[in-house]
Amino acid sequence: MARWIQVFLEAQAAELDAATNTQLAYARDLQNLAAWLADKNLHFSSITRDHVESYLIDCENEGLSKATRARRLSAIKQLYRFAFEEGWREDNPAIQIKGPGRAKRLPKTLDVAEVDRLLDAARNTPREALRNTCLMELLYATGMRVTELVSLPVSSARGDPRMLLVRGKGGKERLVPLSPPARVALAAYLISRDAAEDAGRKDGKPTSSFLFPSRGKLGHLTRHRFFGLIKEFAVAGGVSPEKVTPHTLRHAFATHLLAGGADLRSIQTMLGHADVATTEIYTHVLDERLKELVLEHHPLAKAGKTERP
Repeated sequence: MARWIQVFLEAQAAELDAATNTQLAYARDLQNLAAWLADKNLHFSSITRDHVESYLIDCENEGLSKATRARRLSAIKQLYRFAFEEGWREDNPAIQIKGPGRAKRLPKTLDVAEVDRLLDAARNTPREALRNTCLMELLYATGMRVTELVSLPVSSARGDPRMLLVRGKGGKERLVPLSPPARVALAAYLISRDAAEDAGRKDGKPTSSFLFPSRGKLGHLTRHRFFGLIKEFAVAGGVSPEKVTPHTLRHAFATHLLAGGADLRSIQTMLGHADVATTEIYTHVLDERLKELVLEHHPLAKAGKTERP
């Protein structure tokens, strides 16, 4: 079964240019299924629809969320579609199984004042203030996914660009405009970054092709490190850390643009969404925010008031 998973993942990477995170998720989900089957002396090659449904029931009994169970079923369907195409199986035992669906939850976002406090915290960090300011300004100015941000090539930032070329999911490229504060932060950070690179070169250290270099295996700042940084900014800025993740800034970017009058198609392009239906969730976020404002500030919405004073 390990061989099935390996060949499947290699095909996903080669043919579909699947993102690393997607491949890792597929690997985890399929390895979990393989372990479940091995306990029952079963194999990918011989299981039936009943086996797949029993596995999903066990996942539910473990308390896994709808989203996790839906993702696992998707991985199973993808594996068996590939197995059918390769002639390993003459059927797809999961093809007619309907997933649990996903719980409809509006994405968490931040108001403008909270974003300002995060940016101020990044500017005032005791170490790497220029880098941290650049990270936060770019994230809020462009709505990039965190992986897209930390893996930016330094070549894309040369020459005081008005726009950045971003390589997103599936290798798709898109242009995102930079705000004036983001351009200022980028220019200041590049001077510091290049000086550090020059000093390192004199000591025989290799130069990096990434905008945010790191000595780690990937060669650039990791998603996990940036996740930790943004939590630190939240604490320093007096924003609830539970509300703040790199993706929250992406949501804030889209919501604030929409509130400012930007159209959905433009926001879709900048976020790199394949379908505008994905972008439409932000209209619901805005609706909920407006509802909260009315309930909080309208005189007739206050407790005990039923008519105009």
